[in-house]
Amino acid sequence: MKKGENTYFNSIMTGLNEALEFSKGNLPNITRRKVTILSIPKYNAVKIKKIRKSMKLTQSIFAEVLGVSVKTVEAWESGRNKPQGPASRVLQLLEMDHSILEDHKILCI
Repeated sequence: MKKGENTYFNSIMTGLNEALEFSKGNLPNITRRKVTILSIPKYNAVKIKKIRKSMKLTQSIFAEVLGVSVKTVEAWESGRNKPQGPASRVLQLLEMDHSILEDHKILCI
């Protein structure tokens, strides 16, 4: 066993033992939280364009805000491409609250 591997092993074993004790109800001072995460929505060309236009932004400024190229926004809005992962999550946030960009001084109008 290499130096340090024993430390990892001990850490894993400690965590597993704590999990077992918790499941038996022997660790009452442990706080438990249930976390629910909204699924990432899928956005089509019409919906993306609607979000951008409702914010009164050009494709160029919208692209700058999202950290993508103008060609990417054009592709989304023409239906040639669809936003993935982080871009979809940001679109969701913008759809939920248009003022988020100004509130956090990302966009100053």
